[in-house]
Amino acid sequence: RPIRRLAAKTVASGLVTYTNVLKTSATNGEFIKLEKLRTDLLSNNIIIKVEDFETGQTSLKGREKSLSEIASINFTPENYCKLYYRIIKHLKAKKIVELGTSLGLTTLYLAAHHEGQVYTFEGSHSIANVALTNFEYFEKKNIHLIEGNLDSALSNFLQETAKVNFALIDANYNYDSILKYFNLLMKRTNEKSILVVNEIHYSKEMEKAWEWLKSNELVYGSIDLYKCGILFFEPSLNKQHFIFSLEKN
Repeated sequence: RPIRRLAAKTVASGLVTYTNVLKTSATNGEFIKLEKLRTDLLSNNIIIKVEDFETGQTSLKGREKSLSEIASINFTPENYCKLYYRIIKHLKAKKIVELGTSLGLTTLYLAAHHEGQVYTFEGSHSIANVALTNFEYFEKKNIHLIEGNLDSALSNFLQETAKVNFALIDANYNYDSILKYFNLLMKRTNEKSILVVNEIHYSKEMEKAWEWLKSNELVYGSIDLYKCGILFFEPSLNKQHFIFSLEKN
């Protein structure tokens, strides 16, 4: 895969920099405990029924699955979780939106930035209950889980909220849904906001969606990290697009 190396200077006009976000290791003391949770869930054989799993991974919908199976399919790698935290911390984000809670591990990384409020959306009642248990265990007061059909829940939420500083799309991996969520979120973002789309190479359909997002008139810069894509909206970027390899940190 071709990689266009980023210079060790500002990327996204001072919002996300190569040196202090992409390359710097996160040091938040909560992460050791969060990785312990990852290990525990990956070995947890408790069975739950997934009523309405809205990620595009339809093999889970309406079936009984163990927590370990759900975790192995849906967990975001540690280095990407830390990256999302670093971006949020660098932005000093106050309002954070996550589409696709799953078992709540990535949500807990987002909420490690205590100055921000995290609004996370999950379509499966049984999975949402597991996530809530994890949030309660970590005594998180800045996580707000919104359960239900994502399309209607997100639309209703955005009608009642102000600016979104950071958003992570990690649900319904298909072209139409990704574009729909992007267009909804754009009503509450500004040029300083950052949007991350997970699994941009999950399928040909997701790659098509990523190409559409990059070429959208509101997008002035992007970084393709393979596992995810980062979108910037600051006009001074002048349509700069990068491909970068994220090292484990």
